[in-house]
Amino acid sequence: MADRPLSEEERAELLDAFEGLRVPDVTDGMDFLGFHDVNRLDSDIEPLHRDFEEFSHRFVGFANTVRFLPARRPRDLPAQDERDFETTTEWRDEWYGDLSGEPDDIREGDVVVVESHEMDVGIIGSANSLDWDGEGAVGVVTNGGPRDTDEIVKQGTPVYAKDRNKTIIPGRAELDDTHVPVNVGGAQIRTDDVIVADGDGVVVVPREHAHEVADAARREQADDREYRRQLYEKAGLEPDFTLEED
Repeated sequence: MADRPLSEEERAELLDAFEGLRVPDVTDGMDFLGFHDVNRLDSDIEPLHRDFEEFSHRFVGFANTVRFLPARRPRDLPAQDERDFETTTEWRDEWYGDLSGEPDDIREGDVVVVESHEMDVGIIGSANSLDWDGEGAVGVVTNGGPRDTDEIVKQGTPVYAKDRNKTIIPGRAELDDTHVPVNVGGAQIRTDDVIVADGDGVVVVPREHAHEVADAARREQADDREYRRQLYEKAGLEPDFTLEED
């Protein structure tokens, strides 16, 4: 299963299995299968924004992995006396065209996972994150830092990141590969692994164990909801959507 892309039917089944599950539920499910202290991304990878009304920052999807490395070539800008806005723009666009890159095969339900560890460069910005959203991605996860964060929050793109950055890719970063295992937040993430993200952070579920994890997580969620219903009633609180069955 792990050596081939998931079919649309398999993806639909897994999305249904994980629908409405929280990161804590999934983490508990992982524990039941013996995955203690693995596959939970570091807690410093956090959502850029949180929607406390509808929880639109939450998502579940499938990893589409991208790995960037620091540049190892001189910044061959035009000579100072030949440098102007036009020539510098040409240099920038050539770098984007020849040395950078992005996933070009996003499927509905993908999560773009970008490894760019300890790189002071904004590989993710408002434009490409919105473009990925339009292609069907449900969110972005990175151990780097995006730029244009005000606009990313304004447009509502769910992005989970370690830092924030200001700079552009040219002269700083090169695309290494796509659809390869990546290390993000101390967890190994492979193409089509299941990614679950909410206000508690991010957890990755190995695709070959995903159904078992979802089943265990669903049982834990049901127990938690029942207990919380009792506590709501005791406290005189009106039930809200967090208590509803999926």
